[in-house]
Amino acid sequence: MLSYLSAQPLLVGGTTAKTTIKEEMKLAKKGKKYQEAAKLVDRTKAYPVEEAIELVKKTSVASFDETVEVAFRLGVDPKKADQQIRGAVVLPHGTGKVQRVLVFAKGEKAKEAEAAGADYVGDEDYINKIAQGWFDFDVVVATPDMMGQVGKLGRVLGPKGLMPNPKTGTVTFEVERAVNEIKAGKIEYRVDKAGNIHAPIGKVSFDTNKLVENLTTVVETLIKVKPAAAKGTYMKNIAVASTMGPGVKVNVSSATK
Repeated sequence: MLSYLSAQPLLVGGTTAKTTIKEEMKLAKKGKKYQEAAKLVDRTKAYPVEEAIELVKKTSVASFDETVEVAFRLGVDPKKADQQIRGAVVLPHGTGKVQRVLVFAKGEKAKEAEAAGADYVGDEDYINKIAQGWFDFDVVVATPDMMGQVGKLGRVLGPKGLMPNPKTGTVTFEVERAVNEIKAGKIEYRVDKAGNIHAPIGKVSFDTNKLVENLTTVVETLIKVKPAAAKGTYMKNIAVASTMGPGVKVNVSSATK
């Protein structure tokens, strides 16, 4: 659980800083397993990327195969149109999750989507189904000619982050490529109002080197899409964590080599 990406360092074990008191109060509310795992993490330290990943694996406390997530604090102002960041990237080792893909397409493009392995392919039938509350899918792809109809679902798909978007490659006539990339481990990223980006990079069961490669792929992608208008330090903080485990700060320079 990633909860500390501010520039202000958070301390553990002391009694003088207000942030210390807050963190100790939060820690007291967690389970015993989490508390023991959190003791292994020095919250005043930013770890080299490989060491940080190893620590995330070591502090995984759940009985299931937890997702490993990375969070970035970026030096951008999302309120400004020229500093908004949104896109998608294919992780070299995938996410460990099988994505259920819904494709809105007709004719030959529908056949292309089915051949590529899309879980659901259709047009008005699925639009009506979603309008009635059906959401048994993870990613939506639509051909441009279908967006006039799919756009009607904006109020229900938008808040769930499921609305197709050209910036993430989910509004396209290249449906075969889109489906293949999603099935191979394509993830979407988007900066929030606070300038943070969160993204899954795999499962705790992944080898350390695979998680490191997935993380560095996201880092390299974010560096490439750095807004020209962004000033000062761009990549301020990086942290990684498992679904139920404590956050671990990453030394930014070790992740951007």
